[in-house]
Amino acid sequence: MPKKNLYFLLEKYPLILIFFLLVTASYSQDLEPRVYANVAKNLNVIAVGYVFMDGNVLTEPSLPIADFTVQSHNVAVNYIRTFGILNKLARVQVSLPYSFMDGQVTGTNGTILTGSRTGFADMKVRFGINLLGSPALDKSEFRKFEQKTILGVSLVTSIPTGKYYDDKRINIGTNRWGFKPEIGVSKRFAHVYAEAYGGVWFYTDNNDFLGKKLQQKTTYSLQAHASYYFKNNMWIGFNTNWFFGGKTITDGVADDSQIDNWRVGGTFSTPIAKGQSVKFQYHVGAYTNNGLNYYALSVAYQYSFF
Repeated sequence: MPKKNLYFLLEKYPLILIFFLLVTASYSQDLEPRVYANVAKNLNVIAVGYVFMDGNVLTEPSLPIADFTVQSHNVAVNYIRTFGILNKLARVQVSLPYSFMDGQVTGTNGTILTGSRTGFADMKVRFGINLLGSPALDKSEFRKFEQKTILGVSLVTSIPTGKYYDDKRINIGTNRWGFKPEIGVSKRFAHVYAEAYGGVWFYTDNNDFLGKKLQQKTTYSLQAHASYYFKNNMWIGFNTNWFFGGKTITDGVADDSQIDNWRVGGTFSTPIAKGQSVKFQYHVGAYTNNGLNYYALSVAYQYSFF
């Protein structure tokens, strides 16, 4: 079958792609355990992660496109710092991803069109505080503390640092701000750690979408995690999330782009030295109504110090 450049398709059809980086967090699809976990204050964590993604992404379902797949290689650097606010444990997390993305579309006439994108994605900053069940303790006090139920809140901000072309329909960056307030509950039962949290993404407008204004409705997300901890601090977990909403509007005209998706996955983490660990994660779409049917594999190295 003949091959053409993907740019030809993008100029001919109004295709919209929302690209998600999944190293630690990424709009409504994050599957990130231990966000509200109890740790000591004044802890620093540096992590370097890699994610491979393969599958369908969010596209306009009314277009004459039989298949759209993306393979992407993503790396990210993350930094976390914990501290105390009014004797409550708080933390700030900063993530900066970089992406290498290749896409392929099969049109109704069997023509294959390919293309690629490379560059930084949008930076994510999370600020959170545990309101109940997690006092701000130093390293020595923390060793004696027994965790019960934790209630926490956070705000995730997506900063439009990603590479963006205002004359292209597929981009790594979103060219807009995003804000997600979230509330979470976690509890430890002997060797089992259970978590559940929900949030809502709010988006500013993208005023440079092919000379038009692109708006997106709020997206709601729920996620739950259950992890089993071994004596050597190795742990394995089950992860799931559900996200709904996010309909897009271009110059006042709404399209059939609302999502209703459910993902499941697993996480394995093991210590490799003092203050160092490696984490592996896999997740896949369990139910998808509007694209986003892909799988993701990730590995991250983490170094913690005071």
